[in-house]
Amino acid sequence: MASGLYAALCGLFLVYLSVRVIAQRRSKRISVGPAGDAELERAMRVQGNFTEYAPIALLLLVVAELNGLPEAAVHAFGLSLLAGRVIHFLGFRAADAPGILRVTGMAVTFTVIATLAVAAAYQYAAGA
Repeated sequence: MASGLYAALCGLFLVYLSVRVIAQRRSKRISVGPAGDAELERAMRVQGNFTEYAPIALLLLVVAELNGLPEAAVHAFGLSLLAGRVIHFLGFRAADAPGILRVTGMAVTFTVIATLAVAAAYQYAAGA
C-alpha cells in the first residue's frame, strides 16, 4: 500500500522532531516542560502539532486507499501532507511565527485532512 510509505516518512519526521526536543532539553538541562525557555517551547509545539494532525491524516489516507482511492491520488495526498508538515515546521522555526510558512503549512494540512475525510465519507456512502 502506497499510504505505508507516507506513514513511514511521517514516522521518521516525528523521530527527527523528537530528537530536536531531546537535544534541547539535554543542552539546557530541562527535564519537564519548557521551563520558560522559548526555543524549547517552540520545538515542543512543532513536535506536538505534528502529533496532533499527522495521525488522523494518515488514518484517513489508509482508509481512502483501502476503499479504492487511486494510487496516484494516494501519492498526491501523501506528498501534500508531508509538504504541509515540513512547511509548518520551517515556519514555526522563523522568528516571526506565525508567519506565512506556518499558516501555509497548516492550510495544506487542513486541506488534506478535510478532503480525505470527505472522500472517506463519500466512499462509504457509495458502498466502496
